[in-house]
Amino acid sequence: MAWSGPLRKLAVSPLQRPSTSVKNKIRCCALLLAAALLPASPAASREAPAVPGLDLSALYTADLVGIVDGGLEEGVRATDNLEVAVDADLSELAGWKGARARIHLLSNRSGRPNELAGTIQGINNIEVDEDRSKLYQLWIEQSFAEERVRLLLGLADLNAEFYQNEAASLLIGPAFGIGSELAATGPNGPSIFPSTALTARLRVAVGKDGYVQAATVNGKAGVLGDPDGIDVRMKDGLLLIGEAGWTRTGKLAAGFWRYTKRQPRFLLSEGEHDRRGEIAQGLYILVEQPISIGRAEPLHLFARVGFSDGETTPFRGGWQIGGLWPAPIAGRPDGQFAFGINRGLLTSDYHLLVSEGSATGGEDEVGFELTYSDLVAPFMTLQPDIQYIRRLGGDPRTKDALVLSLRVRLTLP
Repeated sequence: MAWSGPLRKLAVSPLQRPSTSVKNKIRCCALLLAAALLPASPAASREAPAVPGLDLSALYTADLVGIVDGGLEEGVRATDNLEVAVDADLSELAGWKGARARIHLLSNRSGRPNELAGTIQGINNIEVDEDRSKLYQLWIEQSFAEERVRLLLGLADLNAEFYQNEAASLLIGPAFGIGSELAATGPNGPSIFPSTALTARLRVAVGKDGYVQAATVNGKAGVLGDPDGIDVRMKDGLLLIGEAGWTRTGKLAAGFWRYTKRQPRFLLSEGEHDRRGEIAQGLYILVEQPISIGRAEPLHLFARVGFSDGETTPFRGGWQIGGLWPAPIAGRPDGQFAFGINRGLLTSDYHLLVSEGSATGGEDEVGFELTYSDLVAPFMTLQPDIQYIRRLGGDPRTKDALVLSLRVRLTLP
């Protein structure tokens, strides 16, 4: 077997034996512990002066990520992300009834911590391959029929509305965003972080609590700030996606996606030629439900599963389960605790490739995550995080990885 192309939007490191570094382990633990023990203050809030019809927001996120045991190599890496967004109510600004718009910029600097961990699904959801400043989203949305029908056009993040669980949003592992079997598709990934694509999305409310939505998305992602800029030729076809859901007390949804143009097969046998390629397609089901546990704030549980063709990426599917518990500590109303388990299901051919023909081990990669986030100042949130990843990239020979992280989020005035 041979790889026929790179993984798209999923970081993969060459397989090598892990090195042992006691210094790195001690330094990582000390840095993370010192930062996590910063004195906390009670939550506070403040309101910035508002311009009628305009909402300006800015968020800076910095992560210190340490592979303290296992993986390919122990060590510490830092990565950060700056986002600035302007949301406009065009009805209030210009008298354009039922219209709104969004401009969203971001700037990434990444130490690429997954180069040390060596996972196939990633360990950090703001890690990028290249440091860039770019236009991330630029769209306009028009509502009709008393806002029961909404049409969006422009550069938009697909995962903001499709294949999305709010209860998984605090978790740092990328697999808890959009499913890996979809995230790895396309010539450079679908329209998700860190690059979006031209999109047309229609969403229709059904009854009181239901919805159906569908989108047509350029098959190649690219924005201003990327080397090729915005792709307007659409030579790579389109990604078609649809989802239907019900949101009375939680969320129950199912979706289907399919590319219109054949894509190269991810793995080819020796001497095999991929003349036609394959159509990448898949489906997913997700559920989210609040559960009362005798406190003011319920525990929000989620579960989801996705499947794909298994020909154009190393994934044939995956599942994720977990939960979000707001305010678990008395006197800390802004605290949030989250936990999750993710499992990326790999194709048998890919497993044989990375294990060099060994039949031992599993055709999967499994991750466990625990995290807690809390407001320590009106503008600052701290979030220590721990992840344990088994069978990195489906290779039974690689030692399981223990990853400690500290996320600092600053809301900028």
